[in-house]
Amino acid sequence: MHPFKAKWIALLGAVSVLCAAPASAQMLINGAGATFPFPIYSKWFNEYAKVDPSVRFNYQSIGSGGGQKQILSETVDFGASDGPMSDDNLAKAPRALWHFPTVAGADVVTYNLPGSPRLRVDGPTIAGIFLGKISKWSDPAIASQNPDIKLPDLDIVVIHRSDGSGTTYIFTDYLSKVSPDWKEKVGKGTSVSWPSGIGGKGNEGVSGQVKQVPGSVGYIELAYAKQNGLTYADVKNSSGNYITPAIESVTEALATADIPDDFRFSMVNPPGSGAYPISGTTWLLVYAEQKDHAKGEKLVQFLKWAYSDGEKLAPGLDYAPLPDALVKRALERVQGIKY
Repeated sequence: MHPFKAKWIALLGAVSVLCAAPASAQMLINGAGATFPFPIYSKWFNEYAKVDPSVRFNYQSIGSGGGQKQILSETVDFGASDGPMSDDNLAKAPRALWHFPTVAGADVVTYNLPGSPRLRVDGPTIAGIFLGKISKWSDPAIASQNPDIKLPDLDIVVIHRSDGSGTTYIFTDYLSKVSPDWKEKVGKGTSVSWPSGIGGKGNEGVSGQVKQVPGSVGYIELAYAKQNGLTYADVKNSSGNYITPAIESVTEALATADIPDDFRFSMVNPPGSGAYPISGTTWLLVYAEQKDHAKGEKLVQFLKWAYSDGEKLAPGLDYAPLPDALVKRALERVQGIKY
């Protein structure tokens, strides 16, 4: 190649690199927290990159407890939690920290049994299993609700979350509502002292353990159960009906929720003949006053997109979108974020 031509090719290459650099320079917005909504958030962030290629979201699925800690210490731009922050935790925030509900979902009771039968269980039975009081799958408490299923005389191996978890918050909130024994001995929270069982990190970890251990039982978000091909139980609701966890039964549970102005609410064990009883919402945790103007502006733009367009993607990933009235209220709150 002629030396002059080679120089021009090298120069053009350098120019093309310089031109490409600004195009690829993206603002990075960091978030961390709940594993419960990780599938839908991943979808949202990927889709939003097509809407605004100048911004990229980096979300670490570390559990709700970790999400709350990181947003309080301001090591992330937003947190995520399936359990509302307590008054004590909110008081630790350096300034107003707001809850933005995003989607609703279901905690399912998943298990590993020969033949993968679809079981029916009520709240006291679930509490008994996780308290360690019901230790065999053939126990009369389970068998009486499943007379058409031949249950094995197999030890029950309880799998629970080992990390701070909003999925745990929803599950233990439900058990505290339906079992006085559970409420007294264990209670509710993102982390509790488990009476029995072995731990798994994240919905992913519990799913993996249940898949591998015969006779095991755990609680995970519905999307993870479906993605991993796991069997899960129909659960008896407050109306006495055994309900299959699904978008429709979660939507009915959400419709009955009493939602205050700060958006911190519980929707477990609700009224409604078709409501699934172990349902919960999940929140993004965002400071009302953003320190970084550019990031704050981009975060607000994303939230507006999530409520207007992102909600439509929820059913495809087994989450229930928020009702229009709640979306309207959330959007009004988004308008109040200052940057």
